[in-house]
Amino acid sequence: MDVHPLLFEPIFKPKIWGGRRLATLVDKSLPGNQPIGESWELVDLEDEWSVVRSGSAAGRSIAQLVTEWGADLLGRVELCDGRFPLLIKFLDATQTLSVQVHPDEAMAAKLGANVRLKHEAWYIVDAEPGGFIYRGLNPGVDRAAFESAVAQGRVEECLHRIEVRKGQCYYLPSGTVHALGAGVVVAEIQTPSDITYRVYDFGRIDPSTGRERELHLDQALECIDFSGAPIPGEERSHVASVWTAVTRLVTCDSFHIERVRMVEELDMPIPYGGMVVWVVLEGDGQIEMPKSASDGVTRFSRGDVVLLPAGLHDASLHTDTQCLWLEVTVPETSDLADFARVDPAEMKAPTTPLVQLRQPASDGPTPAP
Repeated sequence: MDVHPLLFEPIFKPKIWGGRRLATLVDKSLPGNQPIGESWELVDLEDEWSVVRSGSAAGRSIAQLVTEWGADLLGRVELCDGRFPLLIKFLDATQTLSVQVHPDEAMAAKLGANVRLKHEAWYIVDAEPGGFIYRGLNPGVDRAAFESAVAQGRVEECLHRIEVRKGQCYYLPSGTVHALGAGVVVAEIQTPSDITYRVYDFGRIDPSTGRERELHLDQALECIDFSGAPIPGEERSHVASVWTAVTRLVTCDSFHIERVRMVEELDMPIPYGGMVVWVVLEGDGQIEMPKSASDGVTRFSRGDVVLLPAGLHDASLHTDTQCLWLEVTVPETSDLADFARVDPAEMKAPTTPLVQLRQPASDGPTPAP
């Protein structure tokens, strides 16, 4: 089949801390009337995987397309432990989530199985007045102080609280203790892992068991970064023109995130040379492929997550209204990654000329230069 843009069926996750705002903020058709905490938009895990909802690939899983399309889907992007390298969700927190941390490389290597390194980022889709997140530890909090606070139920005193507003973005590398605060809705971009170690859960009772939810303090303490070092990867850059504006939000080894704004009624070729994912937050439009036999037009709107394969050719974008999306890419492997590099300071002058001038054949004396 022709390579074409991909949209997937969302996977809804009821959570005791969830709500119903994904219906109004990102146009999700939520099931039933239970609180929905998460909508998984693009995932490839051992027991959860996204299924294409439209086009000639409808019904196929992302794992199937990784196999069938190969480099036409991924380009030069590498898989993560055999999995598609991104997991993208929307989260709706009407209660503050548990204080938690995700595995770092050392813990992932130690535990093996499906435990993988987990970096993530939150883009604030909406926040009620006073909405906040916890990210990292307050200055001076070491492991001993943190363990004491956990034992005494004073964990919140150790956490760096940040009041947030719509449009902000925060990077959460593995090892960063964190919690999403009540009243905040986010788009979450992360590596493909669903392993979370809970440190503290505010004494919350799980209605399905009648007991407090399980904590994972021992594992969490092995993962938490107590160094107090600043979080890297949030250096901003901005490029704008009459038709578009692009702002870099997060740069890390696992993914890059940019916020893209497009004016309405814009027509332009899609210029990418590799795989790109759009998390559409505002507006609607379509991707046109006039040379495609079966997938000539793919429409998108608010709440869609669109996967643009690396092998997408001769495609163009038309925006019906002003659009805003997060553009997510995965750093690609370079042909020069293993090339032996030489420090210029260590280079020595060649012992023979780089260019040898041929002497003219002559029976007489060589002309003066």
